[in-house]
Amino acid sequence: MKSFFRYTLLVGLIVGLGAPVVKAAKGPRKSKKDELVTISTPQGDIRLILFNETPLHKTNFLKLAQSGFYNGTTFHRVIPNFMVQGGDPSSKDSDPTNDGSGAPDEKMIPAEIRPELTHKRGAVAAARTPDFINPQRQSSASQFYIVQNPQGTPHLNGQYTVFGQVISGQDIVDKIAQQPTADRNRPVTDIKMTVKVEKLRKKKITELYGYQY
Repeated sequence: MKSFFRYTLLVGLIVGLGAPVVKAAKGPRKSKKDELVTISTPQGDIRLILFNETPLHKTNFLKLAQSGFYNGTTFHRVIPNFMVQGGDPSSKDSDPTNDGSGAPDEKMIPAEIRPELTHKRGAVAAARTPDFINPQRQSSASQFYIVQNPQGTPHLNGQYTVFGQVISGQDIVDKIAQQPTADRNRPVTDIKMTVKVEKLRKKKITELYGYQY
């Protein structure tokens, strides 16, 4: 009987040793790096980060910026104590009357409106057409605006997708908003931009610009 128990115990140990070890499933690994976007204008540089909570908008903006799409576009609509708007490919040509019209065949981006992402000062949000022709509140394929008002623009919360935040150069946004304008709030002098993207460690971004993740 004792031999039987010893045999059974030995077999159990062998089986146990051969059994695969099951590890607890881990969640998605958080990256230690992020993309820093720099918008250069005649007034100076604006630096911003884009939110992971709005992946469609972040991916789209980075793709356009890295391809050079935004280079040569302008801030074609500026309103003091409100916002500055740009990124329309039509603003690259010599016809000021079509600025803001967008590409005729552009594909809209599904809305990613989140209650925690609000229109505070420096918020970066996607422009779009009005509700009566766009009840889903889909975003423009490229046009964006930056909130300039020091108190923010809370009346826009829940209506437009906020997908980024200025972390340096808000004073440059202020300068752009103060530029003389003509019809449709278009600056008299073109405010052209170039946009570049750098991948930096989040710790470095915090050290340089004080942004807390």
